[in-house]
Amino acid sequence: MARKYFGTDGIRGRVGEGHINPEFVLKLGWAAGRVLGNGDQAKVLIGKDTRISGYMFEAALEAGLAAAGVNIRLLGPMPTPGIAYLTRTLHASAGIVISASHNPHEDNGIKFFSGSGNKLPDDVEEAIEAELEKPMTTVCSDRLGKAKRLEDARGRYIEFCKSTIPSRMDFSGMKIVVDCAHGATYHIAPDVLEEIGAEVITIGAEPNGLNINDGFGATKPRALASSVRVNGADLGIALDGDGDRVIMVDDKGEIVDGDEIIYVIAQSRLRNGGLVGNVVGTHMSNLGLEVALRDLGVGFDRVGVGDRYILERLCDNDWTLGGEPSGHIICRDRTTTGDGIVSALQVLAEIHKTGRTLSELRQGMRKYPQELINVPLGTARAADVMACQSVTEAVQAVEVDMGDQGRVLLRPSGTEPLIRVMVEGREADTVVAKANTIADVVRAQVTG
Repeated sequence: MARKYFGTDGIRGRVGEGHINPEFVLKLGWAAGRVLGNGDQAKVLIGKDTRISGYMFEAALEAGLAAAGVNIRLLGPMPTPGIAYLTRTLHASAGIVISASHNPHEDNGIKFFSGSGNKLPDDVEEAIEAELEKPMTTVCSDRLGKAKRLEDARGRYIEFCKSTIPSRMDFSGMKIVVDCAHGATYHIAPDVLEEIGAEVITIGAEPNGLNINDGFGATKPRALASSVRVNGADLGIALDGDGDRVIMVDDKGEIVDGDEIIYVIAQSRLRNGGLVGNVVGTHMSNLGLEVALRDLGVGFDRVGVGDRYILERLCDNDWTLGGEPSGHIICRDRTTTGDGIVSALQVLAEIHKTGRTLSELRQGMRKYPQELINVPLGTARAADVMACQSVTEAVQAVEVDMGDQGRVLLRPSGTEPLIRVMVEGREADTVVAKANTIADVVRAQVTG
């Protein structure tokens, strides 16, 4: 069934446009309460990141849920994975996150977790959409939901994060820079790191409602790299606005992306017998990760772009590790969703166990050069262009020529009228040349 409102990660857009307005969110809260509420004791948690529109949407959701007869627990600013954890451990019917993740403050969105701390299955999202098409009603006054603020939400989540590595590990003497992207981890990540003994330098931790992800965080790690070098730190950790992504910086001031972090964690789990099944990545995962894992004797599965699809593959096979180059990393042996703080802690634990630096731990993986070219579609249809014989033959020719030493990905953009041409291989010059060869053929078909 085609969904009208939900995308791959909830409902997201520019504030005040489309469905991202108070009136719609009020009714969304009511519809979600109707579907997710399970009796008189139904309880739904609401958390948010630090963008200014979160106040408005928190109030709208609270009113809608109360009208449906559902009780509410308000968490305030809380990372997305923290909301998933608290939903599960507090035995709530569902958790709701008000966030647009790594997007700027002008955007916002609503996403949901089930009572088990997982993203909602398709049939539940479809049921909520069906309720949205009905007239909104209100339960009797004696059945209206009540709202209460959960005062210890932050402390509960901090303790959970620390519990994902051995308590005997003491990180005294380690200097870490943490970049909170002026987002939901600003009052959590520094405390987690200080409580395990590290010396912490914090940047991007002064949210004002408008500066989330602005020049800081996992999508803009250069500020972190600079701070690591200036302060002579052992490493840096950059989180995004809602805390489900992490990018790191090593002791040499070099950026370490999600693929490399996955490789470090995979090595650690493999050595300790904790890696179950294959590692799962996406079509955008670097070929170097696949090759490095193969050298370790570990299989690698690719799925569509989006942590939702990674989690589905992991759950279907009961595997434990997956993620994206962007830093969405899922350690299913520790939690139910992507968690930037938890993923970073797994890397710190490996540094502690081995006595090696992050720059040393990442050496076993060589990232392959990658060239990405965006070809505007104009009035052409992506499916028609990609199905053209000349395009398919150009792709096949490059694939044959590169063999298992390279990779081609041709896909339409999900947000813009573009076809993305991506080529990976061992030699940068070859990669650039072959990407341009395919892009030229695609352009010829677009222009007719």
